Amino acid sequence: MRVAFAADHGGAALKDELLGRLRTDPGRPPRTDELSDELIDLGGDGSDPTDDYPDFAVRIGRAIQGGAADRGVLVCGSGVGASVAACKMTGIRASVCHDTYSAHQGVEHDDMNVLCLGGRIVGIELALEIVRAYLGAEFTNEPRHRRRVDKVLAIEAAQGDPRPAVSRAGRQTTRGDDR
Repeated sequence: MRVAFAADHGGAALKDELLGRLRTDPGRPPRTDELSDELIDLGGDGSDPTDDYPDFAVRIGRAIQGGAADRGVLVCGSGVGASVAACKMTGIRASVCHDTYSAHQGVEHDDMNVLCLGGRIVGIELALEIVRAYLGAEFTNEPRHRRRVDKVLAIEAAQGDPRPAVSRAGRQTTRGDDR
């Protein structure tokens, strides 16, 4: 499995520590010593406060869409902004997971392909456990899970919907005009 990692300025320290530990401390399953050549650093070193989470969400998304990565780990300050941005990309199913159950269940039931973490929320030990749970999981492809993921994909396919959207202010807009 090829796993891309990226972070904005708020998540760079955790991303770097995760990559370092996963490369040098195989530990528990999945055997990250077998993954070490497949961990891809897509950047974000924390030196630039204008390194914004949408930019790194796009890097992860494009890596997955283009086949350079199978999954991604995206880190920002809370994980929330990264998740919101990543989910805007076709084929990306991202979620914030700050516990191991959600990390593996998100893959097993929802075919999640981007794990988002908050660098200001979780410490390295918990983050390692979460990432290992995420990487060790596989989509079950059970009929009920497949049916649900297919419904999500149908929503994604309909994103060009010409019906009016509702802005945060509650006013009708044309889609894409909600500023």
